[in-house]
Amino acid sequence: MTAIHTWTAAYDPRTGRELPGGEAASDSDDIERVVAAAAAAAPELEALGRAGRADLLRGLARALDARRDEVVTRADGETALGRKRLAGELDRTVYQLAFFADVIEEGSYVEATIDHTGQTPMGLRPDLRRMLVPLGPVAVFGASNFPLAFSVPGGDTASALAAGNPVVVKAHGSHPGTSRLVFDILRDAVSDAGAPDGTIGILFGREAGERLVRHPAVRAVGFTGSLSGGRALLDAINSREDPIPFYGELSSVNALVVTEDAARERAVEIGAGIVNSVTGSAGQLCTKPGLVLVPAGEGGDALVAAAAAALDSAEVVPLLNQRIQKSYVEDTRQLRARPGVSTVAEGGPVRDGFRVPPLLVTTDAEHAPDAAFAEYFGPAAVIVRYATPTELTAVIRRLPASLTASVHLGKAEVAPPWLDGLRRTAGRLVFNGYPTGVAVSWAQHHGGPWPATNSVFTSVGATAIRRFLRPVTWQDAPAEFLPEELRDAPAHPVPRRVDGVLELAT
Repeated sequence: MTAIHTWTAAYDPRTGRELPGGEAASDSDDIERVVAAAAAAAPELEALGRAGRADLLRGLARALDARRDEVVTRADGETALGRKRLAGELDRTVYQLAFFADVIEEGSYVEATIDHTGQTPMGLRPDLRRMLVPLGPVAVFGASNFPLAFSVPGGDTASALAAGNPVVVKAHGSHPGTSRLVFDILRDAVSDAGAPDGTIGILFGREAGERLVRHPAVRAVGFTGSLSGGRALLDAINSREDPIPFYGELSSVNALVVTEDAARERAVEIGAGIVNSVTGSAGQLCTKPGLVLVPAGEGGDALVAAAAAALDSAEVVPLLNQRIQKSYVEDTRQLRARPGVSTVAEGGPVRDGFRVPPLLVTTDAEHAPDAAFAEYFGPAAVIVRYATPTELTAVIRRLPASLTASVHLGKAEVAPPWLDGLRRTAGRLVFNGYPTGVAVSWAQHHGGPWPATNSVFTSVGATAIRRFLRPVTWQDAPAEFLPEELRDAPAHPVPRRVDGVLELAT
């Protein structure tokens, strides 16, 4: 046995003091045991079928909801995100488990396709039947900023289980107690549902995560975190003899553009809305608008003044851990030292726990430094003032890829010529709103070009399941060897394409 002599302690972000409890970091024996159990569970979990896994997911949702107060209390103690925010996050977590139950019951996600044998211009075609099947055990890395919705029971876990894959979660060190509590709830619910042991497992510690992604039984990785952390895991994966898919949500600036007409019509409303979006959850949301493009002139001036006033009265919760706090303080200090950057508004001094002051800085479009286009994880944003459409277009061309891009337009405005350039930087376009808050739905997309994500598939919404599936074609297979979804008369039909024609389930 190779021991890893570290301890994952929990801290109260409000005070900075260590909390009772904590988790010992997983050693090599723990990793081997947990992953071996996941590998053994994989064929049984697939054999449950879509109906069995839908029942499992709904059972997990009920189990979490039944322990609601306990879960929210523990999560608030370790994250300081507040009971209201965490209760809403638990609602989301419960909902997305039930949502994926609906997705797999509907069945179109398997992409069932049948081409019967027949003559073609290339000669006789064999009978071909194709659908998506599970990959195998999936490693999921919990995120610091979502102890529920992107952690042990989060969207990656829900979609991987729905696809038929066991999940091994590497718990985040910022909330080990929450991770353990939620895992215990899910493990008991797995047993109650009659699903195999090993359907879900958990590991603790940074080194355990690096070893996990190198394990030959792991077939895919879902990660939400920093760009540096994602690159490290990618390096580990690429060192394997058989590199596997890595689905990372890594970095996002989320530009928000305000036109001159919009600023003139509703400066106060937009200014306050921007600050609410920037400071919510202390700016620790992957969709926080970090770069705001505001026109020069009276309308823009009024908007900036409204934002400054809103910042003065904003209540900001502490950051999640000391590492994030230190990075925020140092990164924003360097930002403000750049030539041409000036402070618009800053919150008052803070002394307790992992709190930091919220910050708005400004620069002009012509002289905006590269630092203005970086992500600042915390309650800070850069306002770039542009004087002409040409300056605005030039700034948009400099934008890094992001999860979102937002635009506020005047009531009578038509689509501006720079809108397509903005679309090329993001996976979701938000009109006259704010990007924080990501609904779970069939049409949702929570991704973007690198470095926002490295996948065309999303981590939120129905297509999240597509990341953990692979296609298989059966050629001239006897009916008894076919999955039910590919048989000519399935007992439980799904939408299918048969000889090129889309057929809905009846």
